[in-house]
Amino acid sequence: MPIDVEAALASELPVLNFVWDEDRVILYQLGLGAGCPPTDPRELSYTYEGNLAVLPSFGTIAASASMLSITSARGVDINWALMLHGEQDLELERPIPRSGEVVSRPHIAHIYDKGRAALMVVEVTSTDRRTGELLFTNRSSLFIRGEGGWGGDPGPKASNQAPAREPDHVVRSPTLPQQALLYRLSGDKNPLHADPAFAALGGFDRPILHGLCTYGIVCKAAVDAVLGGDPGRARRYQARFAGVVFPGETVVTRMWVEEDKVLLEASVEERDATVLSNAALWVS
Repeated sequence: MPIDVEAALASELPVLNFVWDEDRVILYQLGLGAGCPPTDPRELSYTYEGNLAVLPSFGTIAASASMLSITSARGVDINWALMLHGEQDLELERPIPRSGEVVSRPHIAHIYDKGRAALMVVEVTSTDRRTGELLFTNRSSLFIRGEGGWGGDPGPKASNQAPAREPDHVVRSPTLPQQALLYRLSGDKNPLHADPAFAALGGFDRPILHGLCTYGIVCKAAVDAVLGGDPGRARRYQARFAGVVFPGETVVTRMWVEEDKVLLEASVEERDATVLSNAALWVS
């Protein structure tokens, strides 16, 4: 088995700093499709520094560089081309400020045996560099095909099931044909999202939208529809990636409000295909 579970879990991964300012926040939120219509006060709150609001999903950007460090982990001798981003879980201790600097510390938290695949959970804690206080924690579940079958713990079962009743809110979020080219400026330069020839190697007839872009689009839809545009009320956001979005398609987010959380499910309108499932946004 190429993965040495004990060695991987014991690996020390490099600590990285991440600095951001208002421009970086605005670029990220433009990459999610914010700013349409450009004179709408709520859209301006995401795209103009006058009254800038920071979506909670911006916390994934700080952890992205740290995620790449898993390639240096001991005991992880795998074909990275067979890895898929399965789930993303973000916990926030307080609202993300308009500018700041965090110290991100990654580690491999769990490796589960899914039979025909391994599921590796990479946890990245990000603390305020000035105060040392924890700001947010990312957990990325990476599905590695062909690496399971050693008889290990299969991990927890899927949660956040959407109820059978009609949703309380439905939001349509059109994406631009060049959406992936814009979003990649936030840091994820994987050619799968820009180069048609590279996308073809992955089995796609054209580049696909970043999964974390879809994650952010759905987050914005929920903040707007349920939280009245107040991202400071978000405490945790968890989702499973169930399919791909092609730039230019419309993401339809369905929401069910249940006590302290909003259950979410997203599909693309043009193909009626689910792209985000088992999702929830916890709120205060």
